[in-house]
Amino acid sequence: MSSLLSSFRSVRTRTTDLCRHLEPEDFVVQSMPDASPAKWHLAHTSWFFEHFVLRPFLPGYRVFNERFHFLFNSYYNSVGNMHPRPERGLLSRPLVREVLHYRAHVDESIDRLLEQPDARQEIGSRVVLGLNHEQQHQELLLTDIKSAFFLDPALPAVNSELKVPEPGVAAPLRFAHRDSRMARIGLDTGSFLFDNETPRHDVFLPDHAMGSRLVTNAEFREFIEDGAYGDSGLWLSDGSAVIRQRGWDRPLYWSEDLQSEFTLGGQRELDLNAPVTHVSYYEADAFARWSGCRLPTEAEWEVAAAEQTVSGNLLDAGFWHPVAAAGGANQFFGDVWEWTSSSYAPYPGFKPLPGSLGEYNGKFMCNQMTVRGGSCVTAADHIRPSYRSFFYPDARWQFLGIRLAKDRPVEGDL
Repeated sequence: MSSLLSSFRSVRTRTTDLCRHLEPEDFVVQSMPDASPAKWHLAHTSWFFEHFVLRPFLPGYRVFNERFHFLFNSYYNSVGNMHPRPERGLLSRPLVREVLHYRAHVDESIDRLLEQPDARQEIGSRVVLGLNHEQQHQELLLTDIKSAFFLDPALPAVNSELKVPEPGVAAPLRFAHRDSRMARIGLDTGSFLFDNETPRHDVFLPDHAMGSRLVTNAEFREFIEDGAYGDSGLWLSDGSAVIRQRGWDRPLYWSEDLQSEFTLGGQRELDLNAPVTHVSYYEADAFARWSGCRLPTEAEWEVAAAEQTVSGNLLDAGFWHPVAAAGGANQFFGDVWEWTSSSYAPYPGFKPLPGSLGEYNGKFMCNQMTVRGGSCVTAADHIRPSYRSFFYPDARWQFLGIRLAKDRPVEGDL
């Protein structure tokens, strides 16, 4: 268990390190119902270890505060009631320092549990799940605080010390032809996997072509300047309704003049060669139609990504924002989560985890779209080709972007 204990300490420390540029007032703000305050993320990830690991497995464990079970449960209905998600930003108490004491209390207790010579395999499995869960919340913590800071008229930087990439030039967008065939996707075994990645199964891939890189800001700006937001023929019905009701005419965080965008490092000039981000599924789908293309299915994406090395502009790179592809990089991992055309649904034969942990993924397999590949704020050791995440089609506050696909092989550039 020594290596697991080391991993536990590393992941838990990183979460608090991500907050080191925040002031106490920043920890409480909540920009919208889909987002959560930074303080809530710090507490909820601790609650997860307390409820699913410490209470059932550490004899004599002392619960830090019984009230926290109601305040920091997220969506586990089978374990009890919870504070309403849209009202998390109203919780001025507990104080930030009390939440940090809570984290320390949980960390010390997990240390004791993992140092026991007879620690069972089930304990280790739950701790690993908790660490992957916390890595998901590290990403959410950053995207949620970005959303909150964007509402401040001063547009302050979340982290003014972020690396700023050197100007890059996007390679021409080409399409690689892939012949039709049977393929296998998903996982059955591995050092870790979520239940929604199982079981491994056969899929038929028709003849298609995949884009060699992500869609850039320059390409998406051309879409805007061509009047595409006003072209009803490009949009799904729901998408057309959403952009009219919400007044969308550009990606989230872009300035009105299309010259700059808000980043975790503050307001910056728009890098035309960097991948476009913070676009909804509706916008991604409309752009694909405008381009004479489509979005890839998640099976097409996974088979292509499995041939690549898992590397890219991820959290560890230190940019916390998409950057232009260097040296012809195909950008399958990092930069932006890539919308696919696949609804988030169970694989054939899917079985959720037993008990309350079965609520983690399975109950969300309705009305959402699958995204793949991780983003610029995804931990490098957290992502893999089979990883499935999911969002509602109108979501934009995450780092969400576009890769194009076609049904027939093509030659040349976009």
